[in-house]
Amino acid sequence: MNKVALVTGASGGIGKAIALELASLGFDVGIHYRSGEEQAKQVVKEIEAMGRKTTLLQADLTSSEQCKSIIDKCIAELGSLYALINNAGITKDTLVMRMEDEEFTSVIDANLNSCFYMTKQAMPILLKAKQGRIINISSVIGLIGNAGQANYAASKAGIIGFSKSCAKEVAKRGICVNVVAPGYIMTPMTDVLSDEVKKSIQNNIPLRRLGKPEDIAGVVGFLCEDKASYITGQVVSVDGGMVI
Repeated sequence: MNKVALVTGASGGIGKAIALELASLGFDVGIHYRSGEEQAKQVVKEIEAMGRKTTLLQADLTSSEQCKSIIDKCIAELGSLYALINNAGITKDTLVMRMEDEEFTSVIDANLNSCFYMTKQAMPILLKAKQGRIINISSVIGLIGNAGQANYAASKAGIIGFSKSCAKEVAKRGICVNVVAPGYIMTPMTDVLSDEVKKSIQNNIPLRRLGKPEDIAGVVGFLCEDKASYITGQVVSVDGGMVI
């Protein structure tokens, strides 16, 4: 039986790159999206062209009920679940003293609470199978913080603590839980930055470049393979050396 992965926020950027990487490694892949249906359908076409099975999974991940529904659908259509990649996230940047309550809570809901909902629903399935991977996408910002991103930093730091706790809970059943912390990656989320800001960021990165979605996807792919079966509870920074 082919291994099955579910990737949240997979209609573009890092999520799309992860989905394609896993398909290239022989996984069938559930493609979650919230609103980018046409982009998600394009990802499905690319995966099917690789000879893998896939399914579209639309949901608002701030709803625990919708999280359950897409996991159920993924298993019903693809047959099982081996790897859950919690990648979906949003930003609402502003300084703390100007931040509205909703701007804080909505980012926590979308980034951290969704990770909890998805993981909680996936755990019984992986525990029963006595195998599996959960990989949560955090951020360099969750490690070092950033002015104007207190809500985002809190959500991404929370993912790290959450993941380490989960790793301890499920390790005896052969399930590995890890975190990948991207640095500044060229995605629609970073496209909004001015050239001046991008240059300033690059000057603070030892490798002197922004990352590519494929840089993250390669690490996620490795962590999903059998060769990574002795790695759990770890945070892998993929940031060009930013947090050295």
